[in-house]
Amino acid sequence: MGGIVIFGAGGRAGRAITAEARHRGHQVTAVVRDPERHPGLAADGVTVVRGDVRDTGATSSIPRGHAAVVSAVTPASGPEAVADLGRLDERFFVDGVDALLEGLPRAGVHRLVLIGLFANLLGAGGRPVLDDPAAFPARLRPFALAHTAGLDRLRAAHTEVDWLMLTPPAGLDPAGPRLGRYRTGGDTAPSTGLTYADLAVAVLDEIETPAHHRTRISVFH
Repeated sequence: MGGIVIFGAGGRAGRAITAEARHRGHQVTAVVRDPERHPGLAADGVTVVRGDVRDTGATSSIPRGHAAVVSAVTPASGPEAVADLGRLDERFFVDGVDALLEGLPRAGVHRLVLIGLFANLLGAGGRPVLDDPAAFPARLRPFALAHTAGLDRLRAAHTEVDWLMLTPPAGLDPAGPRLGRYRTGGDTAPSTGLTYADLAVAVLDEIETPAHHRTRISVFH
């Protein structure tokens, strides 16, 4: 089986995807900005390397020889932590997309799966969840806008990279069991939840047997 590179492997989604990939027999290269902060990430079949998804040098060199790349990056451990950063780099996700779309063809890797944010799914009245103050906290809006800018960049790109953004619902369950099943939808926010474990199942399914191409879909139970 081909190896998989996971940018943002130290976060909750990244760790779940790493575990699912190893469960299926894939070799994993786990990319984090500071390996010393993730001492438990290295394991049999997992190589931990230092790298930043916004660095074209990293996105062109690290994936070489692998079958696919996953981007589960975030500037902090979650939206609440991002809100506490004080200053958010509004280009974080755009710069990451730019580096991936430039670097992966150089590395000879064409399948890219990214983890999206529920806030830019469509909620009540057909407007994005992030535009509804009753559904999405105003202090997290800058983070949601930065994430949305990354999605917009993907959608506008003319690229040979076969990308897919999987967008889970709000409140992903970190402790829920792996059921091994999920459903997919379009741009509308689902009414049911999802576990990190089954988000990882969806990611690996799309790597092993790609069913969606150059689009964003929702994934939920």
